[in-house]
Amino acid sequence: MTTVAPETDVRRHELADFLRSRRERITPEQAGLPRGARRRTPGLRREEVAQLSAVGVTWYTWLEQARDITVSPQVLDAVARTLLLDLHERAHLFSLAGAVDPSPGAVCPSITPALSSLIEQLDPVPACIQNSRYDILAYNRTYGRLLCDLDAVAPEDRNCMLLSYTNEDWRSSVVDLDAMCRVMAAKFRASMAGHLAEPAWKALLKRLEAASPEFREIWARHEIVGPGSRTKRFHNRHVGPLLVDHTDLWLGPAAGPRVVTYVPANAESRERLERLYALAPATV
Repeated sequence: MTTVAPETDVRRHELADFLRSRRERITPEQAGLPRGARRRTPGLRREEVAQLSAVGVTWYTWLEQARDITVSPQVLDAVARTLLLDLHERAHLFSLAGAVDPSPGAVCPSITPALSSLIEQLDPVPACIQNSRYDILAYNRTYGRLLCDLDAVAPEDRNCMLLSYTNEDWRSSVVDLDAMCRVMAAKFRASMAGHLAEPAWKALLKRLEAASPEFREIWARHEIVGPGSRTKRFHNRHVGPLLVDHTDLWLGPAAGPRVVTYVPANAESRERLERLYALAPATV
């Protein structure tokens, strides 16, 4: 009878092999360490990675031995920096560890040049790419001026939940603000059900609760709304009223990233979006 190793075992061994391979390719000079005269290990030693990452040598050794140990996102972040991982390698590391990258400014590896080009070609239809946490990962020229000057918002603050509850320009552009805030909170709660223990989700929730009494009051209702298309009314400061049909185009499983579009619902809104596109800067 053939037995199949549990997925967690496979992941741990793949993670161990990946870390070992990346450790062996980093020279001491790249890590800011002297090479020494009697170095036999290719790349860095385990104890050097542990020291540079501010973690225990035994713990890191166990990690490369595929031991069944708990790995926090913060420690993974430190190890990724020590091993000089690029964006795709970093994403692979967190995926193997079954953890969520805690860095709010991390570039999402799912935003390929082709996807960026796709949303640009949708102009003057406003479009962006969001993840299930409502982080805005990429956006086109018209979307960048639809509700606020998104270019002026720090990348770590480009989150629809934060903007809906804390950004006055964004809030003033929504015609039915109270309803939108309730729906956003209800959709966020539904999405968060599968991510309750993840640091990035908990950090966003804590930030919302600290920044907005309105959010705290709505959140306490425990309302749930699933994903779906809706007609929305905005009042853009540059071109006036807009009536648009909101649609999510999923890039994978429903809980993952999606392209969000706001298609004009009438000729007047289309003309105004064309004007907004002409007014917006040529680059995002």
